[in-house]
Formats: sequence, C-alpha cells, structure tokens
Amino acid sequence: MKVAIVHEWFVDWAGSEMVVEQMLRCFPEADLFALADFLPDRDRDRLQGKRARTTFVQHLPFASRGVWRYLPLLPIAIEQLDLRGYDLVVSSSHAVAKGVLVQPDQVHVSYVHSPMRYAWDMQQEYLETSRLDRGLRGALARMMLHYLRLWDSRTVNGVDAFAANSRFVARRIWRTYRRDATVIYPPVDVDYYAPRSAKEDFYLAASRMVPYKRLDAVVRAFASTPTRRLVVIGSGPEESRLRRAAPPNVEFLGQVPRDQLRDMLQKARAFLFPALEDFGILPVEAQACGTPVIAFGRGGALETVVGTDHEEPTGLFFSNHEPETIQAALDQFERESDRFTPSACRANAMRFSQAAFRQQFGQFVMEAMKQ
Repeated sequence: MKVAIVHEWFVDWAGSEMVVEQMLRCFPEADLFALADFLPDRDRDRLQGKRARTTFVQHLPFASRGVWRYLPLLPIAIEQLDLRGYDLVVSSSHAVAKGVLVQPDQVHVSYVHSPMRYAWDMQQEYLETSRLDRGLRGALARMMLHYLRLWDSRTVNGVDAFAANSRFVARRIWRTYRRDATVIYPPVDVDYYAPRSAKEDFYLAASRMVPYKRLDAVVRAFASTPTRRLVVIGSGPEESRLRRAAPPNVEFLGQVPRDQLRDMLQKARAFLFPALEDFGILPVEAQACGTPVIAFGRGGALETVVGTDHEEPTGLFFSNHEPETIQAALDQFERESDRFTPSACRANAMRFSQAAFRQQFGQFVMEAMKQ
C-alpha cells in the first residue's frame, strides 16, 4: 500500500510535527508532502531523515519566517500536490492540508488539530491582533476570510474520515463541517519525563508569548500575591511588555533547552496554564513530571487534567482570567495540596503516550480502509 502523509508546513518542531513523527512510525515507507519544508537539520532525524515534497510556497520570499504570510495563496498551493498513485492519503491539518485533491479510489483520512481558527471562530481575534479590524484593509481581510471559509467547507467532501485531537476539537469539527470525528489524543513523549516528589517553592508557566496564551493574566495575579514566586519560560512578541509589567516575584527565563524545561517542570510546585487550547501538550508533560496543573477551565485542559471533583485529582481549574479568580485557585491548591500526588499525575499522563497514539491511529486508519 502506497501512503502519502500531507502536513501543512515544516518550519519548527511543535505539537503537530510530533503527530507526523508518530504517523511515520505507523507508516515508515510513506512519502511526505507539505506546502513548504524549512525544518532545521537538528530535527530531521525525527522524520526518519525524510524531506517533504513541496509547493511553490517553498520559493516565495520570507516564507521561512512564516508561511501564513501567504494565506490567500495556500488553498491554491495545497491543490497542486500530485498524489496520484497513492492508496492512502493522510493529512495533518490545522489550516489547509485537508484540502488536497484526491481521486475516488483513494482513501483520505484527516487528523485535524483544529479547523482553520482565523477563518472561523477566532476571526475577530485574528483581525484585531493583525490590526485588520477596520478600514479598507480590514474589509479586504474579511473578504479573504470569507473566501477561505467557502473553500474550507467545500474541501470537507474530499475526506473519508476525520480524527480530532480532543473532544473539544471534535465539537468544533461538527459545528464547522457537520462531520463526526474520532478523538485520538496527540502523542506526548511521557517517557522523556520522570516524576520528582521533592518540589520547590515556586509556580511555573511556560508558553509562546502571544496574546491568546494569556500569560498576562497570570503575571497580574502574582502581582497581588508578593509572597508567591512565579517563573515564566518562553519568548515571543509579548515578552518585552510582560517583563515591563512584572513584579519582583515574577522571574523570566526566556527560551530554554528542553532538558532545562523538564527540570523546571519536575521542581515546580504546580504548573499554570491560562490559555484556551484545543489540547495543550505542556499540561500533560507537567503531569508526567508528577506536577499538578492549575488551568483555565475550558478547552483541552478539561480532558487532560483531572479536577478536584475526582478522588485522585491532578489539578484544578479557574473560570476566568481575573487576578482574584486565579488567586482563589492558588489558595485552594495550597489548602488541598495533599490531594495532588506525583503518582496520580504520572498515571494520568500515561494515557497520552506515543504508543497509545500509534495504536489508536492505526486502528482508525484500518477502519477507514474497510469502508
């Protein structure tokens, strides 16, 4: 059986690339396709040394700094990939990858990290953060996004079976496309982590520093609790603003190597996760280190963190991003700290192992091939 795996783009190594890595372990002979491939050599071995067959986007100016810059061209580009001769087409999609053109006798399964956020439920946030929410440029941007929604809806007909990375995303797929999706949680390298029972007296937050990650809410909460210490890991366009607003009890480490992040996850009293994410790998990595999670109570966190209404909780949730609400969650965590054990956190994280993903994804593809 000839297999093609289609990914959006390879620029750096993040959660969706980890999914493709495990797809390749299921189908090691598969050929890779993408809009563009700028993956650094240090990460190439994780794709078995394979390079993707790419589109004209690969040769556009500054594409390596952000393929999304050419958003209006991406539907045209993805349709240029020649997938004739493949029995099975697997797309890993958070934007346009599921829009590849397939033939009637091919099976196309799509693992959806999210329907195209900026064209659907996050359109307003995208326009505001891009400063395209008013004027002529704003009107043109809205026209472009309207076109993308029409195209995105049409491409659903080319997919035989959908998989979603969480129940949260499966609901978004139903609302957006009116298609059912099998939930297969993304693979997390839980074997890389080990729990540590001896914790230090600090809380940890780690994320790319962009507005929707809501690190600003955590920093503001700690400004009002000077006896608590917060360590923040990550970088991004919001970093300088957050540093200026931070009180003395908040420390920024910037971008750190993976082993240092693991060390901090192991030592932290708890991991704070204020973002609304489709899944969220870092909370699982924290639990694999035996560290409980204090998370915003919406999105994927509700599926990866076991709340205090269970006998063996691995974290708790806050309902909004007001400083008082986050402080109340910290107070509750400290009052009930004996309930959160490293062993329970670790056991919960094991549900999201790479082996579990491969088993579930392989079964999903087999079922799709039988239809």
